[in-house]
Amino acid sequence: MTTMNVLFISIEGNTRSFLTRLTAYARQQHSFDDSNPLIKTKEITDQTVPAKEKEPFFAFVPTYLNGGNGFDSGFTELMTNALGEYIDQGKNADQCIGVVGSGNKNFNAQYCLTAKKYSKQLDAPFLADYELRGTDEDIQRIYPILAKRWQEAVNN
Repeated sequence: MTTMNVLFISIEGNTRSFLTRLTAYARQQHSFDDSNPLIKTKEITDQTVPAKEKEPFFAFVPTYLNGGNGFDSGFTELMTNALGEYIDQGKNADQCIGVVGSGNKNFNAQYCLTAKKYSKQLDAPFLADYELRGTDEDIQRIYPILAKRWQEAVNN
């Protein structure tokens, strides 16, 4: 049985909600065909004790901004520090095989900005995005992307 690992942070609950539904969808797909991977999630918070990640994982990263208009005025990116620090610990970053971003499309050019920064910092592909809590269509679109990337990563 193959299980994909996901590390995430969820400040407002949107990412947690999306991953709860994505995990249920993965269980359903696995029940139809056991070659479809399951999903195991690990929420990172300020209280998470640093640990060595021994298996590949995806990082799900929301974007939070404060101020600005999303075009030309200043804004403050509220970094998801706990997740970034956890991944930076030891060689955890080496295990990241992809990043999925979320945010509010009202952020305009800054939509999924944090996830794109993580992708660049971790040298891991930016795989997909969804808005806020995501839709059923987002889940159906993102699951096969993760499954394909997982197969590529673990078979290399």
